[in-house]
Amino acid sequence: MQLNETHRPDLRSWVESANAPESDFPIQNLPYGVFRRGAQAPHVGVAIGDQILDLPATLEADLLKGQAETAAKLATGTTLNALMAAEPALHAALRRRLSEILNADSSERPRIQAAARSLLVPMSETQLQLPAAIGNFTDFLTSIYHTERGGRLSRPDSPVPPAFRYLPIAYNGRATSVRASGEAVRRPNGQWSNPDGKVEFGPTRQLDFELEFGTYVGRGNELGEPVAIDDASERIFGFCLLNDWSARDMQRWESTLGPFLSKSLSTTISCWVVTAEALAPFRAPAFPRPEGDPAPLPYLFSKTDQAEGGIDLTLEASVLTPRMRRDGSGPALICRTNFLHMYWTVAQMLTHHTSNGCNMQTGDLFGSGTTSGPHDESRACYTEITTRGTQPLTLPNGEKRAWVEDGDEIIFRGRAERQGYRSIGFGECRAVVTPALKS
Repeated sequence: MQLNETHRPDLRSWVESANAPESDFPIQNLPYGVFRRGAQAPHVGVAIGDQILDLPATLEADLLKGQAETAAKLATGTTLNALMAAEPALHAALRRRLSEILNADSSERPRIQAAARSLLVPMSETQLQLPAAIGNFTDFLTSIYHTERGGRLSRPDSPVPPAFRYLPIAYNGRATSVRASGEAVRRPNGQWSNPDGKVEFGPTRQLDFELEFGTYVGRGNELGEPVAIDDASERIFGFCLLNDWSARDMQRWESTLGPFLSKSLSTTISCWVVTAEALAPFRAPAFPRPEGDPAPLPYLFSKTDQAEGGIDLTLEASVLTPRMRRDGSGPALICRTNFLHMYWTVAQMLTHHTSNGCNMQTGDLFGSGTTSGPHDESRACYTEITTRGTQPLTLPNGEKRAWVEDGDEIIFRGRAERQGYRSIGFGECRAVVTPALKS
């Protein structure tokens, strides 16, 4: 994807909060989301600093023309799906026009600012919704570090399955339990086998988080028509942060055929969709395969994807315990990793998913799998951090955690940064765990 004037690091917005260095939503970002204000119906909006630009209202204010207007008309419903399904040229035109509207140095500023200022809504006065109607959810396994650490415990003779180096492994998850950031997650009841062989049913004792990166499909494909690797990037609309909550005791017991109830309890996602175009400055070469590893098969190989299929994105996970909340202290950082550590690219995930002719639909979501890197600080789930609960983590206030406990809030943040460009973020992906229902 080519860089253009919307990526210029010197751009500033007349929305002053967007110019703060720590803002996730400067004018170079402009992610889309769906928000509700009071009793109003949900609206599509664009994040700018600590404000939301009401996108349908820009049409009423006559601020859009041409392709930008055509694109915005697709965003007058209660989800982003119609906009996601549009051609990339329409997405680009709308992004350019939104950048012009919010640009502090625009030649149109006096007229535009007067009109657009009334279209801003403070984020603090809104409730964010799921941004899309998600028909299908797939979760991949793309970190060789996560795979190897887990494999050392469960299959020490062959910690990395042979297939991992040939294809991005995945399972089809449960779209109906995908939830917006801020919604509570109930501890699930389930079945597991104790070390002594006794099988029990009750609240999971090993609830875990997984720090992941989510991808939204824009334009889908017809059943029986795979998406070629060189075409995959144009089928991707944008990205989010994703927590694939996992009940590890249940997972080990039930996974003869693959995970089931241990994964379908809930998946939490951040609510702002950062577009593929916004992340263009942060593209990087794909993961360098160790000597001796096989090259991707031809259908998964593209020179362009190998050159720019990676994304330089720092990902962090923190925990806020009930005691921290009572003491007024902030969350404790428990993981920092980078999406560059993924063995497979997003384009390879999408291409492999459709390689058998599987049809993807607009709004479909897939997760990267746990984004663990090579270092101890980049272990991106409690299973790795605590060696499957045997070496509990000591938090700064002295508390210990082997697994997620009731009342704990897990918080994800993501930040794309590169020298010479304005860094952008994703907002938060967070959820508090509440006790299980009595079984």
